[in-house]
Amino acid sequence: MFGVPLHSAVAMLMVLLLLCVGTGVQHFLTNKNPERDYTELRLRINSWWWMIGTLFVALLWGTIPAIVFFGFVSFLGLKEFLSIVPTRQSDRYAIFYAYLAIPFQYYWVAKAEYVMFLILIPLYMFLLIPMRLVLAGETKGFIRAAGTIHWGLMLTVFSISHLAYLLVLPVKNSAAGPIGLVIFVIFVTQFNDICQYIWGKNFGKHKIIPKVSPNKTWEGFLGGLATIAVVSSFIAPLLTPLTTLQGLGVGLLLGVAGFIGDVVLSSVKRDLGIKDSSQFIPGHGGVLDRIDSLTFTAPLFFHYLNYLHF
Repeated sequence: MFGVPLHSAVAMLMVLLLLCVGTGVQHFLTNKNPERDYTELRLRINSWWWMIGTLFVALLWGTIPAIVFFGFVSFLGLKEFLSIVPTRQSDRYAIFYAYLAIPFQYYWVAKAEYVMFLILIPLYMFLLIPMRLVLAGETKGFIRAAGTIHWGLMLTVFSISHLAYLLVLPVKNSAAGPIGLVIFVIFVTQFNDICQYIWGKNFGKHKIIPKVSPNKTWEGFLGGLATIAVVSSFIAPLLTPLTTLQGLGVGLLLGVAGFIGDVVLSSVKRDLGIKDSSQFIPGHGGVLDRIDSLTFTAPLFFHYLNYLHF
């Protein structure tokens, strides 16, 4: 289908089928219980259609358009991050350099320049940003500004760019291709969130981090972790070069990492006294609210895979 390897094409069709089922369930509930308000559920499902549709179009279009797509996601994420955290007027030039790092980071991705991809933000931007802040001459709040800008870059650009780099790795599963790697990590990450929510909603009794995320429970975390590990062990051999056992391992890794990414952003929002990072995505909040888990799972999956198979 459109030159997409068989397993990746089937995976994309299955995701679209799940969306159709979700849409059908939402319409059924709305008609069966007209007195209840299902507006948020409808908005969330509609937004999923737009998000997944845009991702699939980018992946089907080709490697470069897909890399540009992830670069745009990083831009939106960084913009959102810098709009919710306090910054100083004197930080504007350092912030400009932070935005300028995005096209350079994704250029190295497109060129498959592994070393520059790895060091541009953790090393060069780590050195450049505080130097630019020094030149601004404002010392009050210097440590906070340097840490905020660089951490925002690491979170929204460096971490997310690992998704794009999956597209230029040498193919080790010809039935899935590079697209399979991207579909796998995004699906497992998002499905992990859903599984932990369902387990927690139905069986959750013991709070895990009540001061950060009151709705997170040990039952939800462990139930979701077990579910996603089993699911991952089945689909990893189909979409990646990983074996069943390695798929089980990466499922556990991504389950824990996704949970951490979620609660880390929750801590940021609680610190700032906000519920969502923005209202950019109806029913979901902002871009950061949607990619919070991916900021942790994407780089860990990339290096787990790279260590074992590339």
